[in-house]
Amino acid sequence: MTDPIADMLTRIRNGTAAHRRRVDIPASRLKTEIARILQSEGYIQSFRMVDVVVERGQQARSMIRIQLKYGSRGENVISGIQRVSRPGRRVYCGRDNVPPVLAGLGTAILTTSRGVMTGREALKMGVGGEVLCNVW
Repeated sequence: MTDPIADMLTRIRNGTAAHRRRVDIPASRLKTEIARILQSEGYIQSFRMVDVVVERGQQARSMIRIQLKYGSRGENVISGIQRVSRPGRRVYCGRDNVPPVLAGLGTAILTTSRGVMTGREALKMGVGGEVLCNVW
C-alpha cells in the first residue's frame, strides 16, 4: 500500500456509505491523531486501539477501531472526506493561507511542526503545514 492515509479515509467513507457501526484500520501514530481530531470535531463517535489476530498462529496486529456516527434519523454525519496531499503530489499551505472547507462548515486536517491539528487550530497558532485531508 503506497498511501495508508488514503486507505484510512476510504475505509471510513465506505463504512459510512454502507451504514456500518464500526471500521477497523491498521494502526499508526498519524492515523491515531487523525482519528482523535475526527472524534473531537464530532465526525466519529469514538476510537480505540485493539489487537486483532488475523489467522491462527500469527502475531496479533494493532488496529484502530472507529465507531462511526450517524444522525438521529440515520443520516451520515460525514458527508464527504477527501484526501488532499498525496505521495505523488504534496500540498502545503503557509500560516496565512490555511484553506477553509465549505466556507468554514468543514474541517481541514493538517500536519504541522507542532503536530497534527485542524485548520482552525493552525490559524490560531500561526503555523502552516501539509494539508492531509478535508472533512465535511
